[in-house]
Amino acid sequence: MYSQLFLVSYNARQGNDQGKFTIMSFHHPRYSKEEFAQRGDLIYQNQIRPQVEFGNQGKIVAIDIETGDFEVDAREIAACNKLEARHPDAQIWIVRVGSRHVRRFGGRTKRAV
Repeated sequence: MYSQLFLVSYNARQGNDQGKFTIMSFHHPRYSKEEFAQRGDLIYQNQIRPQVEFGNQGKIVAIDIETGDFEVDAREIAACNKLEARHPDAQIWIVRVGSRHVRRFGGRTKRAV
């Protein structure tokens, strides 16, 4: 089952009595974290990787784990926005082509050449 939460916020501008209301929607995940990751990795490895691996090294692949549709872009947000334009309720898993990680946290050790 799919559920959606709406949040209404009031943005008042300083020194101006006219504010504006913003309606934002939040999608709740339909899968556990483990199932989400398993589905995303399986779809990428079996269906998408052979199509995108050549010529897209380092780019982001946004995958809808329910439909298998995907978008490729150099930026995470752009890839996700393109996919959401086609599938507004997409459950998106992202992968970086040629890497096990989308992002890296922490420092790196310099290697001697």
